[in-house]
Amino acid sequence: MSHSSHAPTKSPPRQQPKRAAIASVMGGALEYYDFALFASAAAIIFPKLFFHDSEAAVLASFATFGAAYLARPLGAIIISHIGDRQGRKHALLLTISLMGVATFLIGCLPTYDSIGILAPALLVTLRLVQGFSAGGELAGASSLTMEHAPEGRRAFVSSFSLVGVGIGMVMANAIMIPITALPDDILYTWGWRLPFWLSAVVLVIGIWVRRSLDEPEAFENAETSKAPPFIAVFRENPQGVIRVALCNLFAVVQTVTTVFGLSYAIQQGVNSTTMVAIVTASQFISIFARPLCGLAADRFGRKPVFIFGAASSGLLIFPFFSAIASGNVFMIAVSMILLTGVAISFADGAYPAFFSEMFNAKIRYTGMAIGLQIGILLSGFSPTIGRALQGEDTANWIPVAIMTAVCSAIAVLAALTAKETFRTPLEQLGIKNTRAEASTIADPDKATIPAS
Repeated sequence: MSHSSHAPTKSPPRQQPKRAAIASVMGGALEYYDFALFASAAAIIFPKLFFHDSEAAVLASFATFGAAYLARPLGAIIISHIGDRQGRKHALLLTISLMGVATFLIGCLPTYDSIGILAPALLVTLRLVQGFSAGGELAGASSLTMEHAPEGRRAFVSSFSLVGVGIGMVMANAIMIPITALPDDILYTWGWRLPFWLSAVVLVIGIWVRRSLDEPEAFENAETSKAPPFIAVFRENPQGVIRVALCNLFAVVQTVTTVFGLSYAIQQGVNSTTMVAIVTASQFISIFARPLCGLAADRFGRKPVFIFGAASSGLLIFPFFSAIASGNVFMIAVSMILLTGVAISFADGAYPAFFSEMFNAKIRYTGMAIGLQIGILLSGFSPTIGRALQGEDTANWIPVAIMTAVCSAIAVLAALTAKETFRTPLEQLGIKNTRAEASTIADPDKATIPAS
């Protein structure tokens, strides 16, 4: 049965690319406002407030950051089910509401000194809610914007879901610069709470924008699968899920640089406010770079743009850590901007369309969401793994860089097995991606570019 069985067969197009892009920006901004805010707080503030500033406090704080990634796969399954059955809009209203409320409540939590072990327990609980929400956000935003986009501009329009990511990280880091500069007696009492409370503003605006959206025509005209989307996607296109999961290992670069890199720099004596400012500058550049890379993916194809971004970011991680080890602030800034402002933007600009186009409309949300969250599990715990790889020598960054580069290399190899879809009409996407095509993973030469 079609989602629009009650409507005339030939309904007029209801593409809303601008409004869909704005809605995606708002959701991405809220999700990654929290990501960057929690990342900075996990490295600078939470060890003292929630883990009693013990020797293992930083490691425990990083583990709390990673806890959200455990809830992401469950969120991906449940929220994407809503998105593929009831509509993208309903699912995305749920994600933004959960994320906004949980982020605000973190700012209301009592600390370890007030309620003891219950404080980190409550922090982990709210972090799990955030992870559950994040599990369905980006895949839904990418599907929604891609399906609303005009032909030939799918990568450009869907890249705005990642523009929101950049805006969220810039907002969080820009706020953290004056916050971390506060005197300790203010910072560790009420000052750290302010950025979390400010998420309420983004939440209200985001809900208002998303409520005004129509469902994409591609979704409403899609035939609903008899099996639940989670079952259907593994029947029809398991190789797509695996490919997205492997490609998304490039996200380890982002987490290692913004979370582990920040903590490592502080350990090496770099001023925390300076590091947050550098991260902010690189993310600000990415806001403009990602749509340009989306345009490139519409012009030259998803695969070359994504592969260039994943490969170059894996290589640039070495000069990034080398610069931190040297303590040269100028070189840290240059390497950070090249890595997270430029290189990663190539992959980020392409992958919302690249990943979502691997699936047909009836399982698109589910396929991309599950693949993303399986792949991102390692990303969530990469700061913890990185700290463990350092061992007793906290100046030893080489094992962490190698781990990050290997993840980027796996992402590149997985992307090479994918079909190029930038010339494929929207209604034909994912039609041929069945089990018979699974051999493409082993033999990428079988993949062909559809005729324009």
